[in-house]
Formats: sequence, C-alpha cells, structure tokens
Amino acid sequence: MPTTSAPLASAPACAQTEALAPDWSQLQPGFADPVHDAQRVFRALLDALARPGQLRDVGVVLPASNEAGIAARAALLALADAETPVWLQRPMPALSAALRFHTGAPVLSGRDAQSQAHFALLTETAHWPALDAFSLGSLEAPEHSTTLLIDVTALAAGWHSADGVRLRLRGPGVAEHADVTVHGLPSRFWAEHAALAPQFPCGLDLWLAAGATVLGVPRTTRVEVC
Repeated sequence: MPTTSAPLASAPACAQTEALAPDWSQLQPGFADPVHDAQRVFRALLDALARPGQLRDVGVVLPASNEAGIAARAALLALADAETPVWLQRPMPALSAALRFHTGAPVLSGRDAQSQAHFALLTETAHWPALDAFSLGSLEAPEHSTTLLIDVTALAAGWHSADGVRLRLRGPGVAEHADVTVHGLPSRFWAEHAALAPQFPCGLDLWLAAGATVLGVPRTTRVEVC
C-alpha cells in the first residue's frame, strides 16, 4: 500500500543517505507535462495493484537510461516527494539527481537504511536485499511499509516462454487466477516473499516494472511459481 503521508522515523546513525551535492551534469528531464503525466502514471500504478496479474502501461516517455527502465523511473517521479525517502539498491547518479531535483525526495542506500524507505528500487535482481529488512508496517499502521519497485527484464500476460518464471496469482482483485511470465527475477525470490505472509496485515506491496509496463503484486496476492 504505497503512502506518502507516513511520519519519518529518525534514521539510525549508520544509515547511508547520499548527502553529497548531486552531480547536476547528469540531470535528466522529468515529465514533459508534470501534472498530467504524474496523474497518468499514478492511475496506472493504482490500477495495477487493484488488478493483480493485469499489465498496465504507464503511458509516458522518459529519456533512455541504463540505470532503470521507464516504468520504474516514472513511478518514483510520480510517487516520491520531500517526505518519502527512496532507497536505491545500487548507485544511480542520474536517477538520484532527477529525484532530488524533480521531487525533493531523500535518496538512501545501504542495508541500515532499508527500514527508513517509503519506496525502494531493486535493479540487481539476481541478488536482492533481505526483504524483512524493509519496513513491513505495524498492526496499527500496516500502510506504513516500504513499497518495492523491481525492475525486471520483461513481463508478459500468460505463460509464454520457458526461460521466464511462470507465476499464478490469486487473491482480491483476481477472478479465479491470473497467469504471468516474469523474466529477470529468479523463482527463489517468491519463496522469500511468501515467508512474509504470516505477518499480514503487515508486509510488502510490489510493482514489477519492465520497459513502460508495470505489474502490481499487493501483499494480499498469493503467488505460486508454476
């Protein structure tokens, strides 16, 4: 459940915030139409969470980047603000500069800062950080959890190629079940994700992003690797 209203906890002394002056020479343009583009992306993201298993196009164009795909970067530009820290799995100078300039969001890195993040971008999908190190929310405020954006190689509705991970999704917002194929995220990720289920209503909501496409996997969705 993405949120932009959770109060910030005090960051531990060892949390790593990219406090040095950004390299503005790498600054990339944001949305061409900031208000309407952000609204378009926001609607696509919410619709993806409301209808797990259905792919959604964010509907905007951003400059090419080797740091992350369009949907992942557009999501952060639409969701982040000065009160929503964003955790990056690896250094991303261009995206960090864009987030600071266009949204004012604090940019975090390092394991000790994971629990402080409202949004986290994972791009090294072969080696993801411990999921339980992110904020899972609390029984009183389960929405105060980290929402993960995972940049994968490709997404497809249905089961198509053997080299992707075939998933079957069930739960609220899904009629019987939905089948998708995910490329670039190992099947063992889903075992670690499933281990968080007993902590419900606490947990992590996910968006998988590939190119300009997103797939929502809220914590209420049961994911079976087939």
